[in-house]
Amino acid sequence: MSLTIDPPADTRSPDRNGIRRLWLRQLAHYPANGPRGLYLAITVLVAVFLYYALYTQGAVATQIIEHYHFSFTAFVFVSVIGNAIGAFASLFAGLTDRWGRANLVVVGVLAVALIALLGLPNAPGKAGFTVMYSVLCFVEGIVLVATPALVRDFSPQVGRGLAMGFWTLGPVLGSLTVTSVSSNTLDEHPDWRFQFYVCGVVGLVMFVVALVGLRELAPALRDQLMVSMRDRALIEARAAGIDPEQASAGSWRRVLKPNVIGPAFAISTFLLLYYILVGFAVVYFATVHGYSEARANAVANWYWISNAIALVVAGALSDHFRVRKPFMVVGMAISVVGNILFALSTTDPDTGYYAIAFYFVLSAAGSGIAYVAWMAAFTETVEKHSPAATATGLAIWGWILRVVVSVALILFTFALPATSVLVDKGTRVEHIVTSHPREVAVLSAIDPATSAALARNPEDTAALSRALGQVAAEQGATATEAAAVSTAVRERSRELATAQAIDPDTLKALQQDPPDGTAIGAALADIVKELGVPQPTAVELLTRLGDPDVKADLALVQKYGAVLTSAEAAIPPDDLAYLSAHGTEVADAQKDNPGQWQNWWWVCVAGQIVFVPFIFLLTGRWSPRLAREDERVHEAMVEREMAALQQARSAAAATATSGGSPEPTAGSQPAP
Repeated sequence: MSLTIDPPADTRSPDRNGIRRLWLRQLAHYPANGPRGLYLAITVLVAVFLYYALYTQGAVATQIIEHYHFSFTAFVFVSVIGNAIGAFASLFAGLTDRWGRANLVVVGVLAVALIALLGLPNAPGKAGFTVMYSVLCFVEGIVLVATPALVRDFSPQVGRGLAMGFWTLGPVLGSLTVTSVSSNTLDEHPDWRFQFYVCGVVGLVMFVVALVGLRELAPALRDQLMVSMRDRALIEARAAGIDPEQASAGSWRRVLKPNVIGPAFAISTFLLLYYILVGFAVVYFATVHGYSEARANAVANWYWISNAIALVVAGALSDHFRVRKPFMVVGMAISVVGNILFALSTTDPDTGYYAIAFYFVLSAAGSGIAYVAWMAAFTETVEKHSPAATATGLAIWGWILRVVVSVALILFTFALPATSVLVDKGTRVEHIVTSHPREVAVLSAIDPATSAALARNPEDTAALSRALGQVAAEQGATATEAAAVSTAVRERSRELATAQAIDPDTLKALQQDPPDGTAIGAALADIVKELGVPQPTAVELLTRLGDPDVKADLALVQKYGAVLTSAEAAIPPDDLAYLSAHGTEVADAQKDNPGQWQNWWWVCVAGQIVFVPFIFLLTGRWSPRLAREDERVHEAMVEREMAALQQARSAAAATATSGGSPEPTAGSQPAP
């Protein structure tokens, strides 16, 4: 690479006339602050929309699961498949170092908008929904590598923290947009498709904005390291001697380094809680705290808003102090405290809405501080290896991030079996309970083993004895009366069988008029027929029914037996069978669910602690004083190189005037 005064290689300006302007987007010169700010703003808005589209399904997850009859595990695996496909799409995005970024972003925005507007809401079934979501993730995997590459291109290192702060607003404001739109529209538009329609329309607007306004640097400009805006003249001069093909050759080899791969893995584990909240906050709050979709999304807003503010403020402060690593450590510590408090609250049913909001503020603010500093440091680390391999380095990060999230989601399904039960079966059980509260209370009073025994054999005396005693207790009977019911079932089983063998109308007639001969004859005939006993035995059994003690015991049994029979009759057979099969399972899941979620939050806390040692692999100073000294050294180097450039230009001008050949100067030597 040499400094010359020839026109920069491959830095053609886009044709300003006609439709070609919509495709030829490369800038021949580094833009001034005004246009540069516009391009950065469009890039950030694109990122916000892309994450908005990616996260919309999380806001209506319970409805989608119910509509397509997904099991919870199957629905999680939709995200697993999507993330896996997005991971490998991220690797393709590394080609933007060769092919450019802006056109890829514009086409990607249009594709995502159409998928959100037409594809996902009209998916014909589970397979169709999974395919459409996978296509969405594929496009996102490519575009969401191109957008931070654009931000890096348009932001010198001195302002990189703030620029990345705005870019990292993409996932946060995307999440905030999802929760804000859903929490304010679900009550009036309860159909889950409405959320995707809104997203699709927003995407079409964003496509038009990007189509008209988005630009990118020519390869010869973006393939250089730019520390501050004072380097602008130098990089434009250097661009003359850069061959983009040569500069981007061997990109993968240059950035496949421990200090690129390790930090990319670390930030992926650091963000585990964030990604679970994005996809499953509604499920968590619905199954643990009983929140509606709208309320769950509303409390999540506290997280996204706090995160957004922290990203921008921390990015600006990081630029001001010229360091990244201290912000990562401080942010991690604050976030861990918030996450620990949040994890502890999971098993405390008395935790209020605003307590959770406070924990979210701590967690999100700390996470934002650490993440924006990491993002700036990571791109600077990649630049240290090769500025021309920026997109390749970001592709490695995107691939690792999505692989880690995919693996985490697989483990997530095994870590929370109770949630799977509640999502898959809890809705129907809850509907049955809501429709028949008193009857379900009666049936729920019977212990599972007894219920199972009665289901196998309704004439099981021991099981019936326990069941009616438990029903009596549920109905408010004293312990003595409940015990008397159980005893009566056991000790009067033969008399009870006799009473059940007699037609109810006949039995009623005998109770009203014991000497009624017709009723006696009919009763004896029923006993002989139903119990298979001879006439003398039937007479003996019928006689015992008249004993006062027997009558008192049978009346007690009949009282609570009628309650049980009435409860069973009130619930439709299918619902009763479903409740019998899954009621206990759902009840157990409700008890276990908070603890399982808490265990998962501890995994997320551990992931944040894993982040710490990898901070030391990234480039950059810990001391603001040393960082400013580095900046002064760089400025001196720029001044020397610019002086050499001026000398080269003067020599070239003298040669042109005299017609001779100049002696080589310092400016014609390879730039440092």
